[in-house]
Amino acid sequence: MRTFELGLVFGTTIGVGAGILLAMAIAWYIMYRKKRFDRSHDTEKVCPRADNHPIRIHGSDSSTILSDSNHSRDSPRTSEWSNMPQWLEGLRRKSVASACGIPKYSYKELQKATRNFTTNIGEGAFGPVYKAQITTGQTVAVKVLATDSKQGAMEFLTEVLLLGRLHHRNLVNLMGYCAERGLHMLVYVYMSNGSLASHLYNEKPEPLTWNLRVQIALDVARGLEYLHYGAVPPVVHRDIKSSNILLDHFMKARVADFGISRQEKSALHSSSDIKGTFGYVDPEYISTSIFTKKSDVYSFGVLLFELMSGKNAQKNLMEYVEFVALGVEDNEGWEEIADPRLEGKFDVQQLNFMGGLAYNCVNPVSRKRPSMRKIVLALSEIRKPRNSETYQVITEETTFELDLQGTFDSSLTER
Repeated sequence: MRTFELGLVFGTTIGVGAGILLAMAIAWYIMYRKKRFDRSHDTEKVCPRADNHPIRIHGSDSSTILSDSNHSRDSPRTSEWSNMPQWLEGLRRKSVASACGIPKYSYKELQKATRNFTTNIGEGAFGPVYKAQITTGQTVAVKVLATDSKQGAMEFLTEVLLLGRLHHRNLVNLMGYCAERGLHMLVYVYMSNGSLASHLYNEKPEPLTWNLRVQIALDVARGLEYLHYGAVPPVVHRDIKSSNILLDHFMKARVADFGISRQEKSALHSSSDIKGTFGYVDPEYISTSIFTKKSDVYSFGVLLFELMSGKNAQKNLMEYVEFVALGVEDNEGWEEIADPRLEGKFDVQQLNFMGGLAYNCVNPVSRKRPSMRKIVLALSEIRKPRNSETYQVITEETTFELDLQGTFDSSLTER
């Protein structure tokens, strides 16, 4: 009998203890779920889900949701994200915090800042650009993407997600975005001196001095070097051209328009859809459909020839370059390409050096083109005061000389 009583007490104790532990586990789980809900709710306050603000691409009757996070993983996605490249999908999931770090403006705010969209200062690839003054008093540029452009919508998403994590003094900073009333709008730092193209081809402004052209080339090279080696993962721009290089109040250059930019890994995949601008596109990219860092280098080489000659890359510039190259010997003779507006006010040796550098950049074989790191080193060297006729450039791999009166050293190329 006593044994029975002890067993009953022992069993009751174990049962009560198990019940208490089960109750504690249930209470802990409820608190955990509540905290998760509160955290999610707080996040939405900082960065509201885009399903509250649909991006309308084809008018008021159809819309594309910026985020499909409200769908379950098993449910089929019906938004524009379903046709999104895999690299962008991965970036979207991994960079939510970065994207949310970019301020979101309301349509009414930007309507007021642009005086009801009457302050047009230019036309971008996918819509008009307006000058605006936001409530802080800062002057900005508002880029409005066409409402009927599916490609424009994808580029909008690309720029927001990419520029949320790219920060460099030679890249145009994204200050905010708006996705309301069927419009996609991007808010950038205002670049008061416009595009490089407007200075090279417009007869009204004073022509750019030679020293300023060298500085602009170096600014652009540094921006590209950051994209190729500073960004994680690396990014290829895919549309380097004079109209995508903007100049601030101090004539410092910044790279703009990242709508067709890609992470390097995704750009290495073959695609039949060739992107870029005629006159700047790497011929190897056209033949292989594979875009690499060296494709950006090719476009930069074309840009260098633009700076030297003042000629439009879309008007047979490279044919002219090849004609002049026939008369170049021992890296001399590139002065033939010099912009007439310079009126001979340039350093001949510097121009010959830049011509040789640019010609290496547009080598038809991509592996023979220099990397952006080496280009930055070379352009930095050309800006230094010269005490001799030979520039020395030190790299982590080797030391090579850029003899401005001799042959351009092939060690600039990357094997």
